[in-house]
Amino acid sequence: MAFSNTRRRYASFDTVASIPGEVIDAFWFIIDHHLKGVFPMETIINFDLVNSDNLLSIRFSQDNSPTTVLVDFGYPFNPGWPLHYRAVDNMGRETIMTAREM
Repeated sequence: MAFSNTRRRYASFDTVASIPGEVIDAFWFIIDHHLKGVFPMETIINFDLVNSDNLLSIRFSQDNSPTTVLVDFGYPFNPGWPLHYRAVDNMGRETIMTAREM
């Protein structure tokens, strides 16, 4: 099962250049505290940034599943951020990247 044997975690250059570290940390928080042990995850999972009354919400989804999870954060939303990100598990090396990098 993907994202169950974490060895190292990374964020791509485009990700680091486009959003604050707190948002990147939020992706890992969602994986660790809302998804692991709850949903079987594919090796590539989707995260979308959502504007919820000017605060950040992050929606998790997978291409082959109807399940979505929306997690709200008290962090200000920035409309200039890219909206679509992917988390990729490559045999325990997990990376957050923008969707355009895929």
